[in-house]
Amino acid sequence: MAEKQDKNKTAVSRRSLLKGLATTPILGVLTFDFYRKRTMAKVKNEAIRAELGLQEKAPTINVHTGKSASGDVIRLGLIGNGSRCKGALLRSLGLVTPEWIKKRSKNPNDRRLQSFYNSDNLNIQITGICDVFDLHAEQVMNTITKSVTPWGETERPYKTKRYRTYQEMLESDEIDAVIIATPDFHHSQMTIDAVEAGKHVYCEKSLTRVEDEVYRVYNAVKNSNMVFQLGHQNRQNESFKKAKELVANGVLGKVTLIETTTNRNTSGGAWVRHLDGNGNPKPGSPETIDWQQWLGSRPRVPFSIDRFYNWTKWFDYGTGLTGQLFSHEYDAVNQVLGMGIPKSVVASGGIYFHKDNREIPDIFHIVAEYPDDELTLLYSASLASSNSRGRRFLGHDATMNLGGTLSITIDRNSTQYEMKLDEGLLESDEPLYKFPQISNNFDAVSSASEKYFAERGLVYTQRNGKAVDVTHLHIKEWLEAIRGNGETSCNIDIAFEENVTCQMANKSYLEKRRVEWDPVKRRII
Repeated sequence: MAEKQDKNKTAVSRRSLLKGLATTPILGVLTFDFYRKRTMAKVKNEAIRAELGLQEKAPTINVHTGKSASGDVIRLGLIGNGSRCKGALLRSLGLVTPEWIKKRSKNPNDRRLQSFYNSDNLNIQITGICDVFDLHAEQVMNTITKSVTPWGETERPYKTKRYRTYQEMLESDEIDAVIIATPDFHHSQMTIDAVEAGKHVYCEKSLTRVEDEVYRVYNAVKNSNMVFQLGHQNRQNESFKKAKELVANGVLGKVTLIETTTNRNTSGGAWVRHLDGNGNPKPGSPETIDWQQWLGSRPRVPFSIDRFYNWTKWFDYGTGLTGQLFSHEYDAVNQVLGMGIPKSVVASGGIYFHKDNREIPDIFHIVAEYPDDELTLLYSASLASSNSRGRRFLGHDATMNLGGTLSITIDRNSTQYEMKLDEGLLESDEPLYKFPQISNNFDAVSSASEKYFAERGLVYTQRNGKAVDVTHLHIKEWLEAIRGNGETSCNIDIAFEENVTCQMANKSYLEKRRVEWDPVKRRII
């Protein structure tokens, strides 16, 4: 009743205001006309969006919500305890230090803190960790031991063991599943060894370094009964689910071109990460890092703090922008369109800005063709500019910009919306639709890198009006699949499509030629 009275008061107040303004010469007429037009525009926009099926709600399925534990306990081993593990992964598992809470609490609008408190109890025990660097292992062990959780738990009812090698961890009966967050060149072999040891796997991208690894890891997972999830966490973002729905409903018309980009302009964004804020080398030495184990199958080279922190700069250890950044962009598009592996790929670029000892390009472009789908995917990256160029789906009738949020703008020469444009019911110079209606607040993030990842939909999403960490949701989906509830959204079949596409781009760049995919022989030619 009180709410109804408040609404009536608001309506009366608005009518009184408009009536009063209407009696004021000139100013009153202009203001009244402004309010009338704005109100009519809002009503018109809502009516058209309803007619086009542009509803606010995205098709979300929540297996479990709340702070009570879900299902059987799953015992996890964390392989690789670097920055990704110490930050996003532990936080997504529900473990942070009191110091982290204190620091984040200084900003009441901090989305990372909000999303942490909105996390569910995953009912896991971290019974093992493994890292070649003593310091990283100690830091992660300290967080696990002293951490607090969103549901108030402050003591661990289990013990966590540090393993010196991942092989030793895989032999343990105290581990049910592993999360792999090592440098990329270890991912495929660790995944193969894990599933063969009977452990479920959540692996950060990129899954492979070279083409041969794609087939080996795919066959190993397919021939096992283990649950696999590749770490493309934006598959949990509500904006991407909504985007898929809108494309399927034909809102954009025929989509023939996607433009997706990466722009970063910091030393960290260009993988120069071995120096601290004062320009001094970060910790690490042959005495504290098992260098031979870190190298694994890679060529024997002397210990290098540069290579340890900045391994992404060399093709011996990864695929550079292809596996690190394009892989996210490809998966973002593939989950919306489901176009799979391209018919052909051409990649180009060079080292035009960062004149250090790197091998990977800092300017990079990919053209992936899908002639059967009458579609082209363009990717462009710069590590020397932070001017965001976004991710755009260009349809005949409308263009969709997609990231942490999405917006749709009608094309002025649309066929589908021609009559509404002619009648003035639609405008082509302003967004027709935005999702979610409450946009992400990037003022609450603490760094340029964090803002970049938030804009790309890789940090958090909104569910039921609350910010939730997408990595938490992605891990939760994997754990629920292990328990027999549903499937993973980035399984080995999806990972195969992504890795083949990335390997096509890498091969094209390195061999300076156009490459194609043979779907019969299932090989890059």
